[in-house]
Amino acid sequence: MKAHESRSYMLNMGPAHPAMHGVIRLLLMLEGEHVLDAEAEIGYLHRAFEKHAENDPWNNVVPWTDRLNYVSPLINNSGYCMAVEKLAGIAIPERAQYLRVISSEVSRITDHLTCVGANAMELGSFTAFLYLLQAREELYRCVDRLTGARVTTSYTRVGGVKGDMPADWPDMVRKAFEKVRSTVKDADGLLTKNRIFVDRTRGTGVLSKEKALAYGITGPMLRSAGVPYDVRRAQPYLVYDRLDFEVPVGETGDNYDRYLVRLAEIDQSMRIVEQCFAQIPAGPIQSPDQALPGSKMSDLGKRGMTADLLKAKADVDPTLEGGARCGRDSVMAPVPDATLPPKEETYGSIEGLMRHFEIIMWGRGITPPAGEAYQAVEGGNGELGFHVVSDGRDRAWRVRVRPPCFFNMAGLHELLKGALVADIIATFGSINMIAGELDR
Repeated sequence: MKAHESRSYMLNMGPAHPAMHGVIRLLLMLEGEHVLDAEAEIGYLHRAFEKHAENDPWNNVVPWTDRLNYVSPLINNSGYCMAVEKLAGIAIPERAQYLRVISSEVSRITDHLTCVGANAMELGSFTAFLYLLQAREELYRCVDRLTGARVTTSYTRVGGVKGDMPADWPDMVRKAFEKVRSTVKDADGLLTKNRIFVDRTRGTGVLSKEKALAYGITGPMLRSAGVPYDVRRAQPYLVYDRLDFEVPVGETGDNYDRYLVRLAEIDQSMRIVEQCFAQIPAGPIQSPDQALPGSKMSDLGKRGMTADLLKAKADVDPTLEGGARCGRDSVMAPVPDATLPPKEETYGSIEGLMRHFEIIMWGRGITPPAGEAYQAVEGGNGELGFHVVSDGRDRAWRVRVRPPCFFNMAGLHELLKGALVADIIATFGSINMIAGELDR
């Protein structure tokens, strides 16, 4: 080849490359170290979430939602249950709404800590990674105390939440926040003005607001480009309209702006949680029975609500053909149950166990009317939406998930064109691709 000639060549990056997280494969067209074109192959991690959700009763789908964005599973739990509740016309108690917001924001912080820490590590700052994961560990202990699990939480229920927060839990979270604030300050000192980190992130992976909107990109990626779209503010749900918080935005939409936006959002999430602790009212954490269609009944005794049974007087029909109907209202539930009982009832009494079993067994439990509903929440990576369609049975006819990762990855090639091979690591890391959410 003559000295002045240049040739392009194709290079596979991933899925074995550690920065591709074991799933993603990039097909790069290179000229030297410059990326002429790129194509992302998202892999074959199809876990059939949507088909599982269409073959299990409504309540049984909640554990599957943990496996979408497993770094912030509590947001997934709430989003799915809110879609089912919208479809079924179920109103949840105010305290349960606050608990969903609190748990979602704690989960959002763990998501951002993981993203910033992992990206810093892949760019060579292992110290920042260790610091941020130490802070995440404090929050995981809080999540474990509230839900009984660190990652696969399954905390939300259709009609409420699994259980109330322990009396000492707010103090535990506030103490964890002290560690988070201290650690974020340390990470800020290590990275924000670090010459190497700034050179690797500023001006690389630039996403314009026009391209972001064209690809349907949301979340920190969109906000870093200067578009202040946040589902919590644009389409308020739960009690977000009662809370005071800011929506951080960037200017250039590069990797550095995405880093700064996530750091700022960590602070805003802690601000939201602290407001919720100050405002949360007392009361139930699960909704009472709702006026759902269907003839399936459960008697009060099976729910352990036997006090009213003592007041009922048996009125036997003179013809001995059975009990008269006049006492039915005092002993029979008017509608089938929708919300799973607390675990204390399930494991502590035969009535609670029977109630739990009847709700989750096939052919029983919640039966929303035929129709469809869409519910969007602000996930760790952007707008996370659940579209559920019912044909009146005890399970969905169709479930569709709008995963923010999918749209973020769709625009990845635009961010890589014209970049250097070394910039790919910083850009891909700033997207915060979560494989379980990307390839449902």
